[in-house]
Amino acid sequence: MTALTLPTKRQEEWRYSDIEAVASVWPLPAPERVVVGAGEVQAHTLLQDAGEGSVAVKDYAVEVADGGSCAFHLLNIGGRFGRIAFDVRLGKGAHFELHGAIIGGGEQTLEIVTNVTHAEPEATSEQVVRSILGGHATGSYLGKIAVARHAQLTDASQSVKAMLLDRTATANAKPELEIFADDVKCAHGATVGELDKQALFYMASRGMAPQSAKTLLLRAFVAGVFDGIADEAERERFEAAALEKLEALS
Repeated sequence: MTALTLPTKRQEEWRYSDIEAVASVWPLPAPERVVVGAGEVQAHTLLQDAGEGSVAVKDYAVEVADGGSCAFHLLNIGGRFGRIAFDVRLGKGAHFELHGAIIGGGEQTLEIVTNVTHAEPEATSEQVVRSILGGHATGSYLGKIAVARHAQLTDASQSVKAMLLDRTATANAKPELEIFADDVKCAHGATVGELDKQALFYMASRGMAPQSAKTLLLRAFVAGVFDGIADEAERERFEAAALEKLEALS
């Protein structure tokens, strides 16, 4: 695909996208480069809360040198279409982690797309994504882990869970492993479900209002995603934005 060729749903990484929305901002700017030097540690936070009807597409090209570490905490909640993509390349003994949440309602289409390449031995990566979707929203996680032939002792994981508040909402989860080395530890898992009716009944039987019980369970579902944000004020900002979005879905 050239820089000026609009993607189509035939391309796997764009299969669930709102192509009409993408066309309105095409061509996209070059990916933002994040370079982590050897032994360096970086932590980033990204809150995508574009206004209603907006289109927000952001690409990151992440290079982590030998022994370096890079972490992203992401909350994707805004706009008609919101897409965050990461293309990551890891050196020897490097580490990458992504803890992300998608919360959408109405007619929103929200996506997190990752491509993590373990190019050298002994690198590690962890991806945790939680989605809550209501109305006719679509939330997607497409994540690929590629392990080079000589990248032995790779340790990589993906954990994807989605909660549907309405049967009209859609969650897409596609964790993918491409492994050419034989001494590796790679795992992925994906689940899509609804709120636990027994838990809601129990909380109601203890006098909690149904809406309060629902909000409490949803907060618990996504809260752990932000625990790793070191800055307390930033962590509270993310939690407040998530709660406000959850209440708007009610």
